[in-house]
Amino acid sequence: MEALALSALNGLSYSLLLFLLASGLTLIFSLLGVLNFAHGSFYMLGAYLAWQSGQWLGFWGGLLLAPLGVAVVATGFEVGVLRRLRSQGHLPELLATFAFGVVLVEAARLLWGGGSVPYAIPASLQGPLFALSGVDFPVYRGFVMATALAALALAWLLLWRTRAGLIVQAALTHAPMTSALGHDVRAVQTGVFAVGGALAGLAGAVGGPLLVTEPDMAAQMGALLFAVIIIGGLGSLRGALLGALLVGEVQTLAVAVNGSLADGLQRLGWNAPAAWPASDGILPSLLHLDLARAAPLLPYVLLVGVLALRPQGLTRALSRDDAL
Repeated sequence: MEALALSALNGLSYSLLLFLLASGLTLIFSLLGVLNFAHGSFYMLGAYLAWQSGQWLGFWGGLLLAPLGVAVVATGFEVGVLRRLRSQGHLPELLATFAFGVVLVEAARLLWGGGSVPYAIPASLQGPLFALSGVDFPVYRGFVMATALAALALAWLLLWRTRAGLIVQAALTHAPMTSALGHDVRAVQTGVFAVGGALAGLAGAVGGPLLVTEPDMAAQMGALLFAVIIIGGLGSLRGALLGALLVGEVQTLAVAVNGSLADGLQRLGWNAPAAWPASDGILPSLLHLDLARAAPLLPYVLLVGVLALRPQGLTRALSRDDAL
């Protein structure tokens, strides 16, 4: 039981990292109405910038500069490209974000190579935070959880407890009226896009040492990110949290489980699946498939199931009036 609890904690740390990344994309979609296909590349860029600047300034300097660097890149892209396309509808914006994401990935290959870089956990954050059943829970996973919660708490305070946040909410729900009152709605949109990029950069900076920092991380995390927000419900921060928790826990617990679905059914008292030879067909083969090997596939199986049963996502489809 303690080993299961430790696996659940590992899943929670991974889930919060996913939510930190998904929250930036949700904010951008809520205000601009476009799915930012470059968000996974912003995450990758944050990891690379944190590693590169960490060579000169140490881990903490890289952790500070990476979100700022991604925010600058996001601001330049929004002002130089997206703002010019806004009057053309959302499809050109979506295609532009996709193309920009590819540009960032290829630029990373040119600058840092196609392999992984040695972005390691700093010595100050190595070691166990505590132990359960003789198995350590790493300090760094606790740090990832604390960083994600602190960043999201700060974003919540800015949105709901400051005048700037009230202006953002007004621009989200009543853009013409907000503009008529003298506020620059375009600047608000740029600011939100920059904040979304900064959240992705921060996720890359803290997730890079935990996972692998390489160009392919953009595609891997980008696909998983869209599964998270679609499962939870597009435009909903609560949905992004729910989707991140489901995906993170399902993947982590599947890796921790030693066995197959047939073994699990047998423990529940149904012995028939365990007696079916795996070579007898597709269903027996799936039942005998090791869950740890199937873990990368499970979020997308969950996505297909949610779309089949509840296309709007697990949370109700939110309008722009209550997306935040």
